[in-house]
Amino acid sequence: MHIHILGIGGTFMGGLALIARSAGHTVTGCDAGVYPPMSTQLEEQGIAFIEGFGAEQTELKPDLYIIGNVVTRGNPLMEAILEQGLPYTSGPQWLGDHVLRQQHVLAVAGTHGKTSTSSMLAWILEHAGWQPNFLIGGIATDLKVSARFDPAQKFFVIEADEYDTAFFDKRSKFVHYHARTAILNNLEYDHADIFPDLQAIETQFHHMVRVIPQSGTVIAPAHDEALKRVLARGLWSQHRSFGAEGDWQCGARDESGQVFEVLYQGESMGQVNWSLTGTHNINNALAAIAAAHAIGLEPARAIAALALFQGIRRRMELRGEINQIRVYDDFAHHPTAIATTLDGLRKQVGNARIIAVLEPRSNTMKLGTMAARLPEALKEADLAFCFGETHGKHALGWVPEDIFGEEAAKVQTFHDLDALRERICQVVQPGDHVLIMSNGSFGGLHGKLLEALRDMA
Repeated sequence: MHIHILGIGGTFMGGLALIARSAGHTVTGCDAGVYPPMSTQLEEQGIAFIEGFGAEQTELKPDLYIIGNVVTRGNPLMEAILEQGLPYTSGPQWLGDHVLRQQHVLAVAGTHGKTSTSSMLAWILEHAGWQPNFLIGGIATDLKVSARFDPAQKFFVIEADEYDTAFFDKRSKFVHYHARTAILNNLEYDHADIFPDLQAIETQFHHMVRVIPQSGTVIAPAHDEALKRVLARGLWSQHRSFGAEGDWQCGARDESGQVFEVLYQGESMGQVNWSLTGTHNINNALAAIAAAHAIGLEPARAIAALALFQGIRRRMELRGEINQIRVYDDFAHHPTAIATTLDGLRKQVGNARIIAVLEPRSNTMKLGTMAARLPEALKEADLAFCFGETHGKHALGWVPEDIFGEEAAKVQTFHDLDALRERICQVVQPGDHVLIMSNGSFGGLHGKLLEALRDMA
């Protein structure tokens, strides 16, 4: 079958392309403004894609169009598909119907930590020699690609997103995945463009939980009030908890979180000594260990795997160091994620100066629903910059100067990318840690800044 994927440059759809090809299909696709790491992955994997959504792509005559949720009515190719009555479906629907029903699916859901936790879990199973299939919204250094599929293998680790499926299917993606083992990492309000309130998201999580079989397992933190409400609405599966007072806990640890003891029902399972930092990553690790244990893997083997885990691209990824100035890339897309990332970096670098550079680019952030929380989220930074476009599809629906007015000395706002880069170069000093946060490409700021720092050195 020839499949043509609309929105192939997205982390989910790009991974889906690899899976469809591994399942024996011919795969092509299209998108606009594809950027690394997904553009690089598609090129490395030899998957051709067309720039843009021109209606003439119907002349490729694929057997099926798979529609990403980046596509809306008015998209010229989508309009041509509808006008000509051509066959189409969503990515999650196709994946659930044609791939996941035959697999033991380990789904990782939650507002934060989905990519990190699913990467940890896939790596744990890989290190154990179980050769899992996976589809993750990022590229873990250890796994090398964001997706892999071999029909002969039993387990499938998937990042289970609560965002809606497509313009014609407003259910959360994860309801299509047929999970048997589910990690619910945490839950708070997000995606203000499609959900009116937290209760609406809780309902989607309830829909996911209610189709997990009795022999399956739900793994959730012991102290997340929103998830407690979700599980109180119905839980028909096995249940394990993690975090304080959970089945899986962190025992003795160092302040950075790079060394911590794993406890299961009060008994020590061993000590993780790894390169990641922060309490959030400890909780991610506990959830991944719990999921692996639920399908029969000994905790000691999971702990040994995590000691070798090298992290995920765009999750506190060190992009370069020039003149003792370290530049990081992070996907932080929500005030909680921003605060957590900065807290982890602060515990790692101590009194060294942190310069935070933020592009509020997610739909929720652009709408300004959580803008008032940003000053507090940035408190661990010594100096911060906020970049916001004034027009175009990424324009902010709020005025950063109004939000940061009282803290203008610490948080400066820019609307021109070149001016922002120049200002960073003016204030940066040897020993600084520059943390660049965006869930988009940020106009290639990371590379441009490093190039400018090389010229200054």
